[in-house]
Amino acid sequence: MGNLSEQFSSDDDIARKSKRLYKIIRAYQESFSAIEQCPKPVIAAVHSACIGGGVDLITAADIRFCTKDAYFCVKEVDIGLAADVGTLQRLPKVIGSDSLARDLALTARRMYADEAKESGLVSRLFDDKTSMIQYALDVGKLIASKSPVAVQGTKIHMNYSRNHTIEESLQFMAVWNATMLQSEDLMKAAMAMATRSKENPTFSKL
Repeated sequence: MGNLSEQFSSDDDIARKSKRLYKIIRAYQESFSAIEQCPKPVIAAVHSACIGGGVDLITAADIRFCTKDAYFCVKEVDIGLAADVGTLQRLPKVIGSDSLARDLALTARRMYADEAKESGLVSRLFDDKTSMIQYALDVGKLIASKSPVAVQGTKIHMNYSRNHTIEESLQFMAVWNATMLQSEDLMKAAMAMATRSKENPTFSKL
């Protein structure tokens, strides 16, 4: 935040100051978007307070869990600014309610764990941090055991579909799978299922 405060205190022309601030804000935004753009799924596990930038971070993740003592707060309006690194753009799509997202962003009220679960912000609640972390690790291991072609393709297409029409998304999927269905991973997974193998197939890194 040092660079940002220096820009506010600068005596430079407003156009030049604004251009530098724009670059700094975009850099902050891109640091959170990197989570969303990571080809591998990202799991967020939240306990206690998740405030401001924490909400920006978890809404860029693929899967979210929290403990029953967790709460979430879009705090920026209380410090005189509009949240600018992803929450306002992602939260309405994550929870599927524009009204609730505006409620949270405009009031800066706390959303507690039960409401977060009910709204779809998180998919599972846990009694304590230890059990949550263990479950998150187990989910990560389960995902990692599957075909990286299938896993990464699934994330890419779910992200794409969030910002495109169904028809556009289906066309993109058809082009994608015209290649990916020829992957060795499909044959390995199919053979494992057909033979009812107790061992997961081994997939090459992608």
